[in-house]
Amino acid sequence: MNKIVRQHYPVSQLPADLRAQFADDTSVTVTIEEEIRNPLTREQLLEMFEKARKNSPGTTLEEAVARVRALRDEWDD
Repeated sequence: MNKIVRQHYPVSQLPADLRAQFADDTSVTVTIEEEIRNPLTREQLLEMFEKARKNSPGTTLEEAVARVRALRDEWDD
């Protein structure tokens, strides 16, 4: 886990949304920590794939053939 600590950091150098909370001429201690995300389990990943497969629009054989022919015809010009 990465962590950065800056003491006596000028408020004037903070982003506007944080700067608004303090007086302009003060100093603060800024601590930044990396958020750790838990990796997906195999079951969660399989569930996500299944949902994506069920919700995808799909393609008919005729549509697929038409796309391939259109791409092939681009090279004939």
